[in-house]
Amino acid sequence: MGKNVKVDIKGLEEFQKRFEKVNRSLRDEFIEQCAKELTARFLRKVIKRTPVGVYGGPVDFVTKDGKHVSFIAKANKTGGTLRRAWTKENKKPEIIRTGSWLRVKIMNSTEYASYVEYGHRTPGGDGWVPGKFMMTISAQEIQSMAPAFLRKKLEAKLREAFK
Repeated sequence: MGKNVKVDIKGLEEFQKRFEKVNRSLRDEFIEQCAKELTARFLRKVIKRTPVGVYGGPVDFVTKDGKHVSFIAKANKTGGTLRRAWTKENKKPEIIRTGSWLRVKIMNSTEYASYVEYGHRTPGGDGWVPGKFMMTISAQEIQSMAPAFLRKKLEAKLREAFK
């Protein structure tokens, strides 16, 4: 009842070789490339969201001897120190592998960055300046868009393998 059937599996072997090649590249360069791109997107978001101080305009204060001073400062300047201080470690994102996690260290070297991020008391201690949460909000946005971004990149990579 049984019949011998000959099957040419050269095409299947060729497909297997191409798939293994894509699999190797996925493990290393593809994943690191995606991590670097997500890092760059995160940095763009956090830099754009970081407030820039505006200096100048009305000045009003009381000196130590009780004299009231009030004037209009003519030089309207903008800051930007906090915004310019966002960097990746070593300027080139160093990807740190911890188990199944990849980490990239992003930092801001200004001493007041955490006060702007999370908020702080006013100098007299009787008020509160709310935080801007520029890093927190940017991280949440990247986390929510990352699955779709990674799916799109992976589909493109797999399409490349099936050419």
